[in-house]
Amino acid sequence: METAAPSRIKIWLMAIRPQTLPAAGAPVVVGTGLAVRQGVFSLFPAVTALVGALLIQIGTNLTNDYYDAVKGADTAEREGFTRVTQAGLVEPEKVRLGAAVAFGSAVLVGLYITYVGGLPILAVGVVAILSGIAYTAGPYPLGYHGLGDVFVFVFFGVVAVTGTYYVQAAASLAAPLPTTVPAGTVPFEALVASLTMAGISTDVLVVNNIRDRETDRVAGKRTVAVRFGYGWSRVQYVALLLLAYLVPPVLWLGYGFEPTVLAPLVTLPYAAFVTRTVLTRTDGNALNPALEQTGKVLAVFAVLFSFGMAV
Repeated sequence: METAAPSRIKIWLMAIRPQTLPAAGAPVVVGTGLAVRQGVFSLFPAVTALVGALLIQIGTNLTNDYYDAVKGADTAEREGFTRVTQAGLVEPEKVRLGAAVAFGSAVLVGLYITYVGGLPILAVGVVAILSGIAYTAGPYPLGYHGLGDVFVFVFFGVVAVTGTYYVQAAASLAAPLPTTVPAGTVPFEALVASLTMAGISTDVLVVNNIRDRETDRVAGKRTVAVRFGYGWSRVQYVALLLLAYLVPPVLWLGYGFEPTVLAPLVTLPYAAFVTRTVLTRTDGNALNPALEQTGKVLAVFAVLFSFGMAV
């Protein structure tokens, strides 16, 4: 009996990879929770930051889908989720066009964010989009040279959280179109809080790279897992997770945050369960669920952390 072909909507959802979108949304949630605590919350900048982050994530996903197939990194042996270009479900040029539409839409959304945040947020937005494209494209693709982890840590952690806080604080404390960073718009607490999302978001990529180590090695994709092996990647996973879980106690004990900031620590048992899989398995049957589970840790941690700061 023949299996029915997936619908066009389902195919494009596969290309967009909605399971990765918490990596874009979670930092915005955290930055907004801190903004509420600090009394600078502004709804429209927060929503705009979320939409822009999701569009950049979608554009990055589609760019990766296209270039990983074109460069031969995605093959039939790959154990990850279906890539539509490699699987022949969408013509390569349509995937590349989809990426351009996503990034172009992010630019349009960024016009308002630039009005609020001025030149600093414009510079950050341009670098974020260019880095998303350069993750797998260009003469020196970041993901192919072991720099994907740095990209995720910086842009899906530090920049995303502090940038979300910044645009809300700028809307509350400064005139439109500032040319420099206005005083009080990037407090040190925002940088500390951003380390939670930086750590767990990067761990999503670490699981992906552990799973794909052998196929990436054959394709010449020099991820951290390929360069340094399973052992180092597992140490990296645990260290980044510990970094994330140390931040709430640090904010409580060192920066006078309320005890409610410790709320995300209730996810530790689940995180430990996922970690056990990452430390013992290398196959897609185990690591595909672990990838999604790490994404769930990220999402739930973000919501509880944001709530704990906001109340």
